[in-house]
Amino acid sequence: MGGFPRYAIYYAPAAETALAAFGADLLGYDASTGAERDFPSAVLDAVPDWAELTADARKYGFHATLKAPFPLHDARTEAELTAACVDFAARSRTIPIIRPVVDAISGFIAVIPREATPALQQLAADCVEAFEAFRAPMSAEDRARRKPELLTPRQREHLDRWGYPYVMEDFRFHMTLTCRLSDERRTPILAMLKDRFAALDLATLAVDRIALFRQTGSTSRFSIIGSWPIAAR
Repeated sequence: MGGFPRYAIYYAPAAETALAAFGADLLGYDASTGAERDFPSAVLDAVPDWAELTADARKYGFHATLKAPFPLHDARTEAELTAACVDFAARSRTIPIIRPVVDAISGFIAVIPREATPALQQLAADCVEAFEAFRAPMSAEDRARRKPELLTPRQREHLDRWGYPYVMEDFRFHMTLTCRLSDERRTPILAMLKDRFAALDLATLAVDRIALFRQTGSTSRFSIIGSWPIAAR
């Protein structure tokens, strides 16, 4: 894996929101504070190995990827990256509004949009491009870790151009809650998480901020080091 620290540009709901608490409770980790969270007792009663099923997602915190994790280019500094985040957020744009649901995506369970939203696709594409100058060149090891032989030709192009295959037309907004699950396990867990999410009564969600996450080492969790509301057009 590449050098550290690594950074990422994510969407993370504002820390004081019910959605942020929902994600932090289920993952057992609050990326905004770096603190552990107790899992809801009802979840542990229903799924005793919940900690194991959320271990990978917990490492990253509750988020949706806009610019995938990257080591910083030698010619750039964290202060410059932070300033670029401030500048990006200050540029007015149409704020994406989605109808969030909990559902399966590629075998995982996540909060996803009910339908595609062009403004959201544009926000993600703009993030990929705007912060590309801060990404260190991808190592051969990192490229191999992405298993390019399993990607489509277009995804391999994305990997080599942007350091990550699932960008531009292959971007899918998702806020991961579990690891990949078998159909047998996923069905009851999905039903439980849908019920918990329904209790939030969150009919729409404005994807109206970006957050800068940092991971200091290979065994460290990502944490938020800055978060900025996007200026609305």
